[in-house]
Amino acid sequence: MIHQAKKSMGQNFLKSKEALFKMCEASNLNDKDTILEIGPGKGALTEKLLEKAKLVIAVEKDRDLMEILSEKFEKEIENKRLLLLNEDILYFDPKEHGIKEGDYKIVANIPYNITGSIIRRFLSETVRPISMTLLVQKEVAERIVARDNKESILSLSVKAYGNPKYIMKVHKRFFSPAPKVDSAIISINNISNKSLGDNNSEELFFKIIKAAFAHKRKVLRKNLEEVGFDILKIDSALKSLDINPKARAEDISFDKWIKIYTFFK
Repeated sequence: MIHQAKKSMGQNFLKSKEALFKMCEASNLNDKDTILEIGPGKGALTEKLLEKAKLVIAVEKDRDLMEILSEKFEKEIENKRLLLLNEDILYFDPKEHGIKEGDYKIVANIPYNITGSIIRRFLSETVRPISMTLLVQKEVAERIVARDNKESILSLSVKAYGNPKYIMKVHKRFFSPAPKVDSAIISINNISNKSLGDNNSEELFFKIIKAAFAHKRKVLRKNLEEVGFDILKIDSALKSLDINPKARAEDISFDKWIKIYTFFK
């Protein structure tokens, strides 16, 4: 069966053996692992994951691809090494399949158009994965790891839950059809909410960073004041953490953001 990639679903199929190898290597796979693969496509990555992991749960929204995958991996499905699900990943609930917190890893070439939603959902899930190894737009990967030493809401949101690492660039020619931009592999390890604490504390952290980045040209101090944070407390926090009152939000490291957040708890 010949499958034409569907633009509406953000389908770009990976055809780089090196990238597939690097994704598996970065995930540190072993024969006890349960892997959640998002959008397996034609199964190139699925095949590699099945060589290493105990169980692969592949969630594919496209019914046409489900038919291709069911035929290609008939034996693995029968042997219960592959669970193939025709679902929308944004509504997928790990608990429905007996998956517990820290019991699985995510490895996936994810659609560009829902990258942010996927990362946000699984990092803030009540059933979080141990790690995530993702193929995303190169620009997004660079923002997540703050390659230019400039933090963003995205980079801080990821670092609040895990340790992101840039693995390698994947040129657009290694996809079919080729997207307009290059991609990159990133890994996010040691995923938990230990840096933030309970759900109420998480809300405060995100309230602070969203306020701080609200107006990019304004300094951090002014942005926090405008959403109602006490100016005396702001000044006290900046002074105690040795942060320049004229500093912008993007120039402050994640470690200092955690200290600012702790100051306001």
